[in-house]
Amino acid sequence: MKKFILFSFTMLILVCGCGTFDEQTVLKEFKNDVNKSNSYILKGKMQIISNEEKFDYSLEVNYLKDNYYQVKLVNQTNNHEQVILRNDDGVYVVTPSLNKSFKFQSEWPDNSSQAYILNSLLKDLENDKELKLEKTDENYILISKVNYPNNSDLEYQKLYFDKKINLQKVEVYNLEDNISISVLVDDINYKAGLENEDFALDDLIEPECCNKEEVNCNNPCEEESKCTGENCQNEPTSSILEDVIYPLYVPQNSSLTSSEKIDTENGNRVILTFAGEKDFILVEQASQIAQEFEIIPIYGDPHVLASSVVALGANSIYWTDNNIDYYLASNDLSGEEMLTIAASMTNSVIVSGSK
Repeated sequence: MKKFILFSFTMLILVCGCGTFDEQTVLKEFKNDVNKSNSYILKGKMQIISNEEKFDYSLEVNYLKDNYYQVKLVNQTNNHEQVILRNDDGVYVVTPSLNKSFKFQSEWPDNSSQAYILNSLLKDLENDKELKLEKTDENYILISKVNYPNNSDLEYQKLYFDKKINLQKVEVYNLEDNISISVLVDDINYKAGLENEDFALDDLIEPECCNKEEVNCNNPCEEESKCTGENCQNEPTSSILEDVIYPLYVPQNSSLTSSEKIDTENGNRVILTFAGEKDFILVEQASQIAQEFEIIPIYGDPHVLASSVVALGANSIYWTDNNIDYYLASNDLSGEEMLTIAASMTNSVIVSGSK
């Protein structure tokens, strides 16, 4: 009888103990999954909250050791697709529909937290000496600090794991404890079997068609061409900018001093000049499809911001939103200030028929 009681007590300890996890145990399990993976594919959805407005993306992240990344983002409002690519040649932000790309000399994604890249999430967890764990009936939640050098408002993140330590969701919080970024994970394949060839820039370039006068050129010059339908129309077209977009955020003691419209070969361009304590110019023009694939070199980093992926340089920032190309330049603004101005353009003031 005593042996039976002792055996039962031992089994009770084992059963209870098996389900007990602390933050280091959860971190170890997640670390093993990420570090043992030669290549992975993460699919999910991302939501960015800016100025109380929500921007939804479909998301796919491809990774291959060492340091090959391809992040496909599709804006769910306007179906605008952009791809962040890192391979042996550099870091790119590609906009396939416009047949153009920015090329960076950059340490992305290692120089900042990235809510949608597993390696970056793991790095944040390992770097936080005050890592915390919360438990619910369904989840283990790891809480860590984040590192966004150009957004000091982002403070910490929560990683939600199920009871089998599968990552389900990531939430990034600001200083007011409100969610600024949310990533919902639909699936992670840690044995994706990706190769170097899967991260080629050429695969993101839309080929041209034989007869560009056709509305639907379903017979491209080469059999391997993927060019069909509207994707074939790579000739630049005349583009008129009907509306002028003004930022909701302007640095203190700076204001708009002039607005100039310039006619160009393929349309028009608006130049807004802001002066005061911090001077900057903001250029707007309707987006145009490049006739040949265009690569624009820039020293800086890509950033996912509200409704677009932006190219942030040392003294400038480029982005495309709702078929308008923006360029902001300043010797006085910090990178964070330029990003704040760009973010404020997503739900800013529209003035039609600017003079």
